[in-house]
Amino acid sequence: MFSYTDLHGNGVELSFKKNAFALTPSHVLVLAKMNGKWLLTKHRVRGLEFPGGKQEENETLEQAAEREVMEETGATIEDIRWFATYVVQQKPAFGKAVFLANVTKVEEREWMETEGAVFLTDDELMSCEMLSFHMKDVGMQKILEKVREREDQWSY
Repeated sequence: MFSYTDLHGNGVELSFKKNAFALTPSHVLVLAKMNGKWLLTKHRVRGLEFPGGKQEENETLEQAAEREVMEETGATIEDIRWFATYVVQQKPAFGKAVFLANVTKVEEREWMETEGAVFLTDDELMSCEMLSFHMKDVGMQKILEKVREREDQWSY
């Protein structure tokens, strides 16, 4: 378990063990790659970030991950794998499931909340100054560190 305070001052607990929390996640975050590059979305206000959002009624977390990636980037993903869960201690508290996936294609389309897909290499991601606040906290750093440790297990 990794505990930290996010950039809004909320306590957060992050775990890389499935079902580590009593609170069931209702949000998703998707770290996906295509040809070795990370898929991000450009939010009009916050900047560049991994796609994600809320699970809808009668939808699995994996279905929410697919839908959110499509809505925010126009990308289709496959090989969706749970990777981590974190709980944000705000009122009300909420849980977010983190998934890894592979991007199979990207379509041009009308964007609802974002300006579409952006692909970055590892180096570009680490040095990017346009990242949203979500991408800058120590929890995201820890998630990316764990991804790098398991990179050889990830086909993309």
